[in-house]
Amino acid sequence: MKNRYPSRTAVAAAVAVSLSLHAQAAPADARQRAGDLLARMTLEEKASQLQHDSPAIERLAIPRYNWWNEGLHGVARAGNATVFPQAIGLAATWNTALIERVGDTVAGEFRAKYLEAVAPDGGTAMYRGLTVWSPNVNIFRDPRWGRGQETYGEDPHLTSRIGVAYVRGLQGDDPGAPKVSATVKHFAVHSGPESDRHRDDIHPSPRDLTETYLPAFHATITEGKALSIMCAYNAVDGVPACANEPLLKDYLRGAWKFQGHVVSDCGAVADIHTEGAHRYTGTPEQAVAAAIKAGTDVFCEFGGSPTAAPATTVRAVRQGLLAEADVDRAVLRLLEARIRLGLLETPADRPFQRITASDYDTPANRALNLEAARQSLVLLKNDGLLPLRQAPARIAVIGPNADSVDALVGNYNGTPSHPVTVLQGLRARFPNARVDYIEGTGWVAPPLQDVPASSLCLDEACTRPGVKLERYDNLALEGAPATVETIARAEFKWGWPNAYDRKTSARWSGYLRATESGVHNFRLKSNQGYRIRVDGRLVTDLWDLAWPTSKTELSLTAGKVYRIEVEAQQTGWDGDQQLQWTKPSFDDAAALEAARQADLVVYAAGLNWQLEGEEMTVHAPGFAGGDRTSLDLPAPQEALLERLGALGRPLVLVNLSGSAMALNWADRNVPAIVQAWYPGGEGGQAIAELIAGDYSPAGRLPVTFYKSAADLPPFKDYGMRGRTYKYFRGEPLYPFGHGLSYTRFRYTAAATPKQVCAGCAVTLTVDVKNDGLRAGDEVVQVYVSRPGDAAPNSTLAGFARVSLKPGEHRKVSFRLEAKALSTVDAAGRRSVEAGPASVWVGGGQPGGTTVTRPSSGVKLRLTVKGRRSLPPF
Repeated sequence: MKNRYPSRTAVAAAVAVSLSLHAQAAPADARQRAGDLLARMTLEEKASQLQHDSPAIERLAIPRYNWWNEGLHGVARAGNATVFPQAIGLAATWNTALIERVGDTVAGEFRAKYLEAVAPDGGTAMYRGLTVWSPNVNIFRDPRWGRGQETYGEDPHLTSRIGVAYVRGLQGDDPGAPKVSATVKHFAVHSGPESDRHRDDIHPSPRDLTETYLPAFHATITEGKALSIMCAYNAVDGVPACANEPLLKDYLRGAWKFQGHVVSDCGAVADIHTEGAHRYTGTPEQAVAAAIKAGTDVFCEFGGSPTAAPATTVRAVRQGLLAEADVDRAVLRLLEARIRLGLLETPADRPFQRITASDYDTPANRALNLEAARQSLVLLKNDGLLPLRQAPARIAVIGPNADSVDALVGNYNGTPSHPVTVLQGLRARFPNARVDYIEGTGWVAPPLQDVPASSLCLDEACTRPGVKLERYDNLALEGAPATVETIARAEFKWGWPNAYDRKTSARWSGYLRATESGVHNFRLKSNQGYRIRVDGRLVTDLWDLAWPTSKTELSLTAGKVYRIEVEAQQTGWDGDQQLQWTKPSFDDAAALEAARQADLVVYAAGLNWQLEGEEMTVHAPGFAGGDRTSLDLPAPQEALLERLGALGRPLVLVNLSGSAMALNWADRNVPAIVQAWYPGGEGGQAIAELIAGDYSPAGRLPVTFYKSAADLPPFKDYGMRGRTYKYFRGEPLYPFGHGLSYTRFRYTAAATPKQVCAGCAVTLTVDVKNDGLRAGDEVVQVYVSRPGDAAPNSTLAGFARVSLKPGEHRKVSFRLEAKALSTVDAAGRRSVEAGPASVWVGGGQPGGTTVTRPSSGVKLRLTVKGRRSLPPF
């Protein structure tokens, strides 16, 4: 056994050799360098490197490294960054070239953030490294899933193409020296419900596994060459995903030849043995052994779990549950990944020297973000109101998402330095118009109002007005406050007057006198973490925005005085903070009056990341655990929309959400509807420009918009029958692939073969012409239908986004590989069968986007000769 306590001379010699190796080795020698370091490590040191927060090994000059970094649609949780549209919005662009540019930009910002915060010895903290835990390529099989916003939609082909593009953008062209490493997640068969994710055991059919759940993982690993993958919380066929040998060994490392590292979802290794979760093993040591032997290399764990302790891994080896060679294999992969990323290099030898510590949230990056937002917006309905024929003199902007930054950013997000809300975008685009803004309603309750100074006091008798404000020079309210003062209200401007004041926290404390009896909701107007206590009861806990745990209602009695405490933290410039509440009495008359007087009404409605998301506690009708129980617009918003619609004024509904909404009344009664997703930091400008007609919208739905959740199978049923455009037999509200334009396109078939041999590729060509008077993009979509009761309605086989000037036409060709004409049987076997194949090439699905909104396109018929078995993916 190696000496666990080497002499100072030995340590100095080892450091010298290690530094020499770091400086001199070429990228091709990464495996050899990693092996050299591994050979010098003790078992205890090896075990320590398997944790997501890997400690430094000073004697080997290996700095601390935190593997946890989030980059779903920009650098997340690391202060100011370019916040691109949420992933579901990026998918709505149907533009792989754009997505690759976005990925490259995000990777550059990760490099800049790393340089900004890297320690002198090369160590990193959470969210400041180069191992990016994105993209999420799970299939958004059910619109009730709160995390569906993080995905690229419901279709395996679209998800695969967008996912591969994002991975390539993040990593770059050189796997030996990647810009960052991408981590595709969550492997596998993972899409809610959130409340059961730590204990669910999913048994997908072989057909669904081959046809739906695994193709995007296969593509991002084999084509995109993703350097990492994250295993999921749930079990698959009785085995937790992070200990699942069929997934991690047979598929991933066997058939797909994956050479990178596997990281667990956070707490997933603990779930392997924990009571109330899988309880697949009896002890933490057995859980660690099962995970490592299956191929999990990094444990993302929380401090209270035994599996978070390196000593547990050491005991697993000592107890004979795990071979040290298995630990070696995992550590070797991790060291090699760090070496390829340049994380063990001196500053002078690090790659990407042209990137500086300030190269994030730049004007150029924000310009790309604006373009991504424009391309993501989907015009769901338009009865001729849009584009506006003339600038309105008076605009009424109404709704809870009208001036909300939360509705721009979605979850797993950074902080935009110059966010443009819908209200701000309209005011900037129509500078000569009178723009009246009235919130009108809250998301699920009456609108939030600032708690007035008259309701706050320093003593229980309410004889002294004001609240006490304590400020701390750390994020945890630790030690003595840096300043203490009395102010009139619970409000503050973080960093004022210095916008670079960061990593501080504050506490307001005092008493609150209720002015009305009934149910109240409280929040701090903020994009940073905060919590609120009333009479010692925690009523709102968003202290860690990554894991929001509580948001509750509270009944107050008029005239009664309550003790109140508000705590907040700042990790980036965020402007004003203000304590707000909803009061039982509410009158929307002001919103209706503003609408009556307006030439144009813009109603910004929908959801935000505090209502749908990851494993949350949301106490509101229509929501459960971060998921949704209803697809309808929340009742207060729907009621106001219908009252606005009854006024007969020109009305545009802008829906901001990360998932499909059942906008049935709006579809029948509102002239124009825009699906804006969570459109990113520049989203409000893109929305205003669409309304003004500065560009023609061309976004397409990456998910089906159903009329009701009642049209779907049970949420927990992972069978695909009755789900998504491929298997849904009813009439959707808006189908997958739908999206309107301000111009029109005409399709003509060009060179098209009449028959194809089974297993052969076929090339189709169509001529697409812009028959309208405006320039615009068209998303050309290819769908294939094959006969058979078990076959999908149709399957997306290709797409291309093309830009055409008025009168311009272009030939667009698609090479359909053999897989495009194949079907999958009940045993999961893929084959190309003889017989007819119907191919539709057009601006939407076969037969038109809806009965009343037909899409243009051409229908082609092929005959397949012979039969050929194919690989599953």
